[in-house]
Amino acid sequence: MGHARPDNARLDSAATMIALPVPLIVALLLGFLFVRAVLFEKTSRLLGALLLACAVQSIVVSLVHYYGVMDLRLVQPVTASLIPALAWVAFLEGGVRPRLQFSDIFHLAAPVVMAGVVVLVPILIDALLGGLFVGYGLAILLALHRQGNDLAHMRLASGPVPALIWRVIAIALIVSALSDALISAALQLGAERAPGIILSIFSSLALLAIGFLALSPAIAMARDGDEAVEVQSTDREEPKADPDIPVAEIMAQLEELVGREKLYLDPDLTLARIARRLGYPLKQVSTAINAQTGENVSRYINKHRIEHACRALEAGENVTDTMLGSGFNTKSNFNREFLRITGKTPSQWQKQTVTTR
Repeated sequence: MGHARPDNARLDSAATMIALPVPLIVALLLGFLFVRAVLFEKTSRLLGALLLACAVQSIVVSLVHYYGVMDLRLVQPVTASLIPALAWVAFLEGGVRPRLQFSDIFHLAAPVVMAGVVVLVPILIDALLGGLFVGYGLAILLALHRQGNDLAHMRLASGPVPALIWRVIAIALIVSALSDALISAALQLGAERAPGIILSIFSSLALLAIGFLALSPAIAMARDGDEAVEVQSTDREEPKADPDIPVAEIMAQLEELVGREKLYLDPDLTLARIARRLGYPLKQVSTAINAQTGENVSRYINKHRIEHACRALEAGENVTDTMLGSGFNTKSNFNREFLRITGKTPSQWQKQTVTTR
């Protein structure tokens, strides 16, 4: 019995050394994903920077709240302020325009502003940080709503997935802000252990969600094709800005273009490319398709792709070759859209056509 206590003490000490706080585990996971993304070029630079920022923030949180490195306490809001700004700029790049504008740089100045607040008026830290997370989260949600989930430079083959991912990222930003509010409330009530629990549950999960979703291939911009289309379109007139959208004219030109060039077979096709080929603004093309068909641009193009896939399957082509030859990048997107439009899986469709011959 005399040795029981020292042995237990050594075991407790070993367990303490081995156990890692949740934010640090999140940081290690995000760090691994970042390195993997860089090595295999799995994401854009901005999305990679967002992933890295989430990893760094998780490390800072761990050092401050679990390892008592209080010197970093004032650094924590500065590093945190970069995350919502990066998310917004990455969204603009992929969802709204292919190239950043000079004015977008000012969003990335959020850490500079936060550093000034930390030094001069620290009482405003929580309000500003919460405002950044909630503000940028709501901005993404509002932009998605205004665009009808039609993201200009996302591959149409991905269907609603890119918009869904960005919506989850926006919600994660808002949830992260709520965690900061809960921590402030807990400290005012004297619950000194609450911040660690709240960070482990809310903030860490939000950072993990943002970082993980940033790696999704569904929100990766279509590459190389945009520049080529711009060259092809230089001899076209400038986009028409008439407030009265000529729906019939746009749709007639679109149907002729799609039928003649079979644009839907391009897996990197985007709304921006279609609009440039037609010479109309993005919003007008999107509105015309919705008004004429009752569907968004992605569903309109994917319907053509599935019709092509049905013909290929009826001709005896295998499912994988049909998927790739119909403009889809992934089997999950192909199966989802095929089931939505036909009510059957590709295998079921092929089997049915074979038995009815």
